[in-house]
Amino acid sequence: MIGINSIAVYLPTESIDNVEQGAAFGETEDFIRRKIGATKLTRKAETQETSDLAVAAVEALTASSGLRADQIDALVVVTQNPDGSGLPHTAAIVQSKLGLNENVAAFDVSLGCSGFVYGLSILKGLMRETGLENGVLITADPYSKVLDPEDRVTSLLFGDAATATWLSADAAWQIGKPLLATDGSGADNLRVCGGRLEMNGRQVFNFAALRVPPQINALLQAENLDPEDIDVYCIHQGSAAIVDAVSRRFRTVKDRFILDMDETGNTVSSTVPILLSRFMDKPGVSRILISGFGVGLSWASSILTKRT
Repeated sequence: MIGINSIAVYLPTESIDNVEQGAAFGETEDFIRRKIGATKLTRKAETQETSDLAVAAVEALTASSGLRADQIDALVVVTQNPDGSGLPHTAAIVQSKLGLNENVAAFDVSLGCSGFVYGLSILKGLMRETGLENGVLITADPYSKVLDPEDRVTSLLFGDAATATWLSADAAWQIGKPLLATDGSGADNLRVCGGRLEMNGRQVFNFAALRVPPQINALLQAENLDPEDIDVYCIHQGSAAIVDAVSRRFRTVKDRFILDMDETGNTVSSTVPILLSRFMDKPGVSRILISGFGVGLSWASSILTKRT
């Protein structure tokens, strides 16, 4: 079975003080901490492109795991803010910058906050069908490229980051069958228009609060599991308020829903793998539920199980 071996994270060295930024919008520190959940927002350097973040994440992965760059035979980049205009695809640029072999299967997946969960299944299926041995799933979606600094709704939320996840056979963590969903009728609630990100915060919040818990429940039922059978819930860190709204639907295990975005903010498709990198090796953690949701509107959930 193809699963997850290791995850590495790249966080830019620059950041914004979100408490100060919030004050400029008339928001209190209490609001920033309790509702937004991030006192710092990571920011890529002006000279960094999406591919640079992706390369840094892969280099962190090869430095911290047993994977060598010349062993990578599949490279998938999840992003909706690619290099340039998106042509060529960012995965090809990453392949060149890393100096990978030409026989690497490399392509982009245009998904936002649900992208990591979708990407795991896409890459797992590709590897299973083609016999590829070492796949790397990259998430890199720097929203700073499309943020309007004068827009209170979006500028207080989003940070930049990238992650790289190594998939191979006989890995430590097995990837369960996902539940995937889309509601394009809500597309206008989170979109880029005229080169700037626009978000209807109330509608996105309602979407997450109403659609995600039923999907999580459906996944648990499909796997014949109770909420208590999950050790950790790593859901998309849209905001502290959203994580709280989803977790309140699972009162007996509410404390197992992780909120850990204070130093980064909402890093889009990178939020879930960032959480996983921090909790997969924790003692006593053998089953993790992951869920990503947002732009599209799109939502996806799956369960990761540690091999015994």
